[in-house]
Parts: sequence; structure tokens; C-alpha cells
Amino acid sequence: MMRVMIVHNQLWAHYKSKLFSEIHLAMKRANPADELLVAQIALYEASRKVMQNDDTIIYDYPYKVLFERSLDQVSFGERRKALFRVFNEYQPDVLNITGYFDWAQVLLTFFARAKGVKVVISSESSSADHNRSGWKEAIKKVIVGRAHAFFCFGKTSAEYLESLGVAKSAIRVRNAAVIDEQVVRQRYDEAKKGLDTAARAISRKFIYVGRLAPEKNLDMLIRAFADTVKQTGAGWQLLLVGGGPEKEILEKLVNDLGITGKVIFAGGFPWYQVPGWLAQSDVLVLPSKSEPWGLVVNEAMVCGMPVIVSDTCGCTDDLVRNGVNGFTFNHTQQADLEKHLTFFIQNPGRITGMGQESLKLIAPFASGPVAAQMAETYRDLATR
Repeated sequence: MMRVMIVHNQLWAHYKSKLFSEIHLAMKRANPADELLVAQIALYEASRKVMQNDDTIIYDYPYKVLFERSLDQVSFGERRKALFRVFNEYQPDVLNITGYFDWAQVLLTFFARAKGVKVVISSESSSADHNRSGWKEAIKKVIVGRAHAFFCFGKTSAEYLESLGVAKSAIRVRNAAVIDEQVVRQRYDEAKKGLDTAARAISRKFIYVGRLAPEKNLDMLIRAFADTVKQTGAGWQLLLVGGGPEKEILEKLVNDLGITGKVIFAGGFPWYQVPGWLAQSDVLVLPSKSEPWGLVVNEAMVCGMPVIVSDTCGCTDDLVRNGVNGFTFNHTQQADLEKHLTFFIQNPGRITGMGQESLKLIAPFASGPVAAQMAETYRDLATR
């Protein structure tokens, strides 16, 4: 019998809930006596409070919420005491922390090692995420040195861990950036059935999904789109799905550029409604200045769409093949982005085929197989 404890920040995180459910299922398939507990520190992060109304999330795994409030309202001291308490009560064989940014989880890691418990660290970080400093990197090297195994979102996060001294063999999962592909694809297909195919062919769309915020580089996307449609005379539109602090600024930019009728501000929507907007579109564009991963790229690819993604998004090395399922571009070079927008405008016949390539590239990130790899890692560590 094996006991696994996963520490996670907040309960209301739809794709993590899908992953935890799949891990629980994989563990029970291998050995019904094995046990899992997900210690959810809080209900939600402030930015995710809207998810309390999300009835699509399935919590089909054992969990315990340590604080019935926002993560932002839980102090370090409270987190530390609660995590140590649940750890001592549960007495796991394997501890999986979901980041080394929380000192409460870091201290628990050191305590677990002292108790002979095997430690797994899940990491989404890459070297491009933030400005790095020597002393911070030195501390991270000490922290990661206490873990027995690692789960990474993709190649960039794995390479970052290797730069901190982690052995390649210790990185057991390199494709942990999963979504609920079944729900996304089902809702996409349902929305697609209700569309007028002839009307869509006349008015094709590029789509961006995410916050309307400075780090998303949307002013450059809008300028690139404006220049491209003026040069090509295309009837394409740009659909922006999301809300945020830059909405009024971007609306003014669209007006100043004289493309008001070609740019649609749809507003913000919960994740399970995004596939409906993807169904109305042809190519996803993610132009961010910095993005740890970019799960919306997974969503678009699961729906069989080509993608255009900036080089600073963590997913590019794993999910984007230039000229195959889309393109990457330098996030500082507007002309580079314009070239790729122009490609799809001038080659609409390539969209379907490149979308099929997206389906092939995203397949290794299916939640079920990834969860099975994680469960197998726990089992291997517990039996050593």
C-alpha cells in the first residue's frame, strides 16, 4: 500500500482538478489499496474567485481544503502550521509539492526528507519567466537538491531544472501541461455544428484568448493585424476574448488605426465557454512578452487549429513546429508577426492540414497518459 500527498494552492483550478482526478484513477487501477490526498491550501486565488460558479469542475479525487478562503488571505505561518499538521496526520510515503516559490512548502520538503519520505517537485518555471539573480538561483539549487523526482510542464521547464543541477533521469514527466481535452473538444464540436460554414469562409478570424494586459503584447498584435489587412485587402477579423486593464487603451488604438469593424472585443468568459469562440475562428495568436506556458495553445490545438505563438511562451519548443502546425515569432518584431498573419490570409487552404498537425503534436499532453506516468513515478519512489 502506498500513500501519496500532493500539496496544491487552490481548489478552484479546473485543469489541475482534471489531472488530480486522472492520477487518482491511475493509482486505483494499479493498486486499489493505494491512497491519495490532495492538500488544497485555500479555495481560490483572488484572480480565480469567479470559478466558484464553475459547475463543470469534477473533484473526483480525495482532497482536503486547509483554509476556506482566498489564498491571498492565508499567511505564511498559517500555511506552514496547516501543512505540517496534515502531513503528520496523513503520514505519506511520497510528498509532491507544486512549486518551490512557497516557503511553507519548501520547509515541508526538508521535513519530509528528514522523515525518509520521497519528494517530488512539480515545476512550471523556465529561465525566461522572470529576471533571475545569482543568490535566488543558488537557493533554488539547494531546494531542488532535496527532491527525488520532478514533473515539468515541458522542455523549457525541464531545461531550467537541469540548469539548476537536476539530473535528466530525475525529470520523470516532461509533458505535465495538461488541460481537460475531452470537455474542450466536445464543446468545440458542439459549437461548430451550429455555425454557418459558408458565412465563416467569407469572414475568417484570428483569435486571441487571455487577459487584456500589458504583458500580453496586444498593442503589437493589433498594429500587425492592421498593417496586414491593409496590405492584403483581406476580409479577415481579429477576435479578442478576454477582459483586463488595457481594454479601453486597445479600443482607442483600434479606432485610431481605422479598423473598428475588423477587431471584435468579445469580453471575458469562463474556460468552458472559450471553445465556442475557438469554433468561430481559424488561427490562434498568442503574442505575449512573457508566458510560463500558455495553456490556451493546448486548447486551440486540441480543437485542430493552427497557432502563431511568440518565442517567449513556454509552450513553443514542445507544441509549435514552424511551417507544420503554425509559427513562432520574435515578440519584439512586428514584421515577423505580420509575415505569419499574411501566410494564413494568403493560404487559407493550409489551415485544415496544419490544424491536423496540431492534433498530432498535442497528443502526448493528454491528461490520462500523463497522470499514469505520475502515478507510476510515485509507485517507483515508494518501493525503493
